[in-house]
Amino acid sequence: MALTLEQIRTDVAVALGEDAADIPFDENLVDYGLDSVRIMALLVRWRRDHDITADFADLAEQPAIEAWASKLGVA
Repeated sequence: MALTLEQIRTDVAVALGEDAADIPFDENLVDYGLDSVRIMALLVRWRRDHDITADFADLAEQPAIEAWASKLGVA
């Protein structure tokens, strides 16, 4: 199953203990409390479940769901 924009948002929301609807696609996720440990945990999960080749630096550079979509191969 391919990773989707909604799945990214849901996974981020779960990592933050928030409702997915409260996580904007274009906001800096660090401002919402997403730290490097959580980014790494998400990345490990996505690599395992979705054959993602992005690395931590790709996600840390622009920590927003929309920015991550292209780096994670989401169409």
